[in-house]
Amino acid sequence: MMQHICVIGAGQMGGGIAQVCAQSGYQVTLVDNNSEQLSKAITIAKKSLDKLASKEKLSEADKNDALSRLNTTTNIADAKAADVFIEAATESMSVKAQILTAVAEVCSNEALLASNTSSISITQLGQLSGVPERFLGLHFMNPVPVMKLVEIIRGTATSNTTYEQGCELITSLGKTIVTAMQDRPGFIVNRILMPMINEAAFVFMEGIGSAEDIDQSMRLGTNHPMGPLQLADFIGLDTCLAIMEVLYNGFNDSKYRPCPVLKNYVDAGWLGKKAGRGFYNYN
Repeated sequence: MMQHICVIGAGQMGGGIAQVCAQSGYQVTLVDNNSEQLSKAITIAKKSLDKLASKEKLSEADKNDALSRLNTTTNIADAKAADVFIEAATESMSVKAQILTAVAEVCSNEALLASNTSSISITQLGQLSGVPERFLGLHFMNPVPVMKLVEIIRGTATSNTTYEQGCELITSLGKTIVTAMQDRPGFIVNRILMPMINEAAFVFMEGIGSAEDIDQSMRLGTNHPMGPLQLADFIGLDTCLAIMEVLYNGFNDSKYRPCPVLKNYVDAGWLGKKAGRGFYNYN
């Protein structure tokens, strides 16, 4: 039985995954090499749980129990007894490779290994883990505590048992599952979403419409809850650019060419809401 979950990476996604797992009754160890980032993640989780309690969606006792199950460390060896390891670092193959190598050195022979990647090959990451049959993709949506969907991705070597364990875990978190049966760049969600965001960036760059009008067009014209440029800011323009580069290189197709304005904004440090500026100014 899965009881202890290790989440590696205490950013927006990793912190959210850790919170949801702790809320669902799992013992959670959140790992990051930056102690300040770990403290920030716990503060955000506490605010999120406080908000749920204030809306009476969570009792005070359940809130406190969730927080008591959420532990942090800068040493992944402290989580060696975990039943599940979920890598939730930035969309970089080299960063993920380093993490998965460290996981392979400490995890048990029965542990389930997963990546929260939104675009990088699960088959390749599985090979880096050393146990590709026990590896799969668990792509949570952002923000994790709010969004109901998790995309499960099977690598070429992912076993049926591993896939079933992944489904069991995600179901226990109260999430809805969609399965990407083929390991292709971007899987299902970002194969569709990111080219739309990229095209909106081209429309903006070419001066066809302002950011406000582009987003208003998609909100009111196609009933999207959030416009593509605002959504890009919330995701992080660096993440959007990284995913478009994975699509472009993976398919070798010019239709996935990243918009130059994405590159320019990332180079300028305008990464979206988390940086205070992207297509919109949040300062």
